Amino acid sequence: MADTSNVTEILFLGFSQNQNVQKVISALFLLMYTAIVLGNGLIVVTIVASKGLTSPMYFFLSYLSLVEICYCSVTAPKLIFDTLTRRKVISLKGCITQIFFLHFFGGTEIFLLTVMAYDRYVAICKPLHYRAIMHPGACGLLVAAAWGGGLLHSLGQTFLIFQLPFCGPNVIDHYFCDVHPVLKLACSDTVLISLLIILNGGSISVLSFAVLLASYAVILRSLSSRTAEGRRKALSTCASHLAVVALFFIPCSFVYLRPCVTLPADKIVAVFYTVLTPLLNPVIYSFRNAEVKSAAWRLMRRRAIGEGSR
Repeated sequence: MADTSNVTEILFLGFSQNQNVQKVISALFLLMYTAIVLGNGLIVVTIVASKGLTSPMYFFLSYLSLVEICYCSVTAPKLIFDTLTRRKVISLKGCITQIFFLHFFGGTEIFLLTVMAYDRYVAICKPLHYRAIMHPGACGLLVAAAWGGGLLHSLGQTFLIFQLPFCGPNVIDHYFCDVHPVLKLACSDTVLISLLIILNGGSISVLSFAVLLASYAVILRSLSSRTAEGRRKALSTCASHLAVVALFFIPCSFVYLRPCVTLPADKIVAVFYTVLTPLLNPVIYSFRNAEVKSAAWRLMRRRAIGEGSR
């Protein structure tokens, strides 16, 4: 960072300065975070431990659930802790680290959702070639590409922020560090960097969303030749995926596809893609699936029987 930087810590304003309101927020987010870890963790364990859930769809879903846990863990624990203290503070290095992991897991999730849309396209539109196209090696490469894409995106965003000088003030009207709020604290011209940040985050969102929409447009066209039962099953799976995509992409687009300015609504909007999407993912995408529910119940019964026999 530039030699003129003298800010070593950053203060969050959070959602409210009222102690009673903060206690309610702390309890609410603690419940949601616990549900996120338990729900998505159960999906990961169920898919890994169940011999019947071996299709590529479940392979990608297990990684999506893992990413959801990691993504929410970047912001939620810090928020829960901060609501119990009067001074909500993070070091500048910790702030930049939070930005790195926020965009790493967020970018990985975007690419995973795109990969899952491609998987559904192949399964519905090319069913006879599905196993040949989505073989284990290809699935592994697609997941690795999603992680790699998230890493490259995050490195780009973090590098642009890391080189800026921060001379004060050091107060952010948010509950976590992100590029737009932190950019406002820089004491240098940030026009070019703001543009690069928008191009980096915006291009990924726009291209991924375009691929998602194209995939589902082709899928919907192909369903006209299917039986009523086939259409029902395909639409059920696609509707679940589209619900997750909408909950994640729409709030992200509101925040990152605009000039680098902060709005009072950003804190509420951020809750949708950092907390609500990971919270609803098990309900929308997994526990509506009969195979996942059945496998989860079998796993829990085996655990209960194993504990009871000790």
